[in-house]
Amino acid sequence: MYRLFIVEDDEGIAGEVAALAESWDFEVSVCRDLRSVTAEFARVNPHVVLLDIALPFFNGYHWCSEIRKLSQVPIMFISSASDNMSIVMAMDMGGDDFIAKPFDANVLMAKLRSLLRRSYDFAPSAPVLEHRGAFLNTGDSTLLYGRERLELTRNEYRILHCLMENRGRTVSRETLMERLWETDCFVDDNTLSVNVNRLRKKLEGIGLRDFITTRVGMGYMLN
Repeated sequence: MYRLFIVEDDEGIAGEVAALAESWDFEVSVCRDLRSVTAEFARVNPHVVLLDIALPFFNGYHWCSEIRKLSQVPIMFISSASDNMSIVMAMDMGGDDFIAKPFDANVLMAKLRSLLRRSYDFAPSAPVLEHRGAFLNTGDSTLLYGRERLELTRNEYRILHCLMENRGRTVSRETLMERLWETDCFVDDNTLSVNVNRLRKKLEGIGLRDFITTRVGMGYMLN
């Protein structure tokens, strides 16, 4: 079942498209906070995005470029502005397709399914994990925070990935060491501490202070 993420400020249109997509066996999520589109995108981890251009706070072009920093997920723009300049702008900002309002429901579904076939017959998207506005891209092992992109070593990535998968919960040192062993890199208790401290310094360097909390005698968790 494909996950569709709808970013549309008209609740009537969003509801109609959601109901239609669900009848075509899509799993649908509608963005509820148009100030935090990328955070909701990371939480949903969709296979395809339906993105309106005219949105409050920031327009669809802005959110398309923000999503493109995290993922190559296919994006279809929808807009009542169907002039050539709007279409060109949508494609230049990273969009994959465009449909003008008002649109025929069957045409919309056909275009979405065609976009999914073109995208996932060749390159499935890598999921993105998010915490406190920091986005971990599992495709290239980088962390994006604001305008900063952090390159992570293999061990740093494994540690952060495990913590972000379990955000809100304490992860034991033993669990983290087992995760690092999966990379054929045997680590002891001291080596884990060195890796965590190095990761903390990197995170602080891009403004993420106190991102990882030590739970004495228990392990680590995201703050």
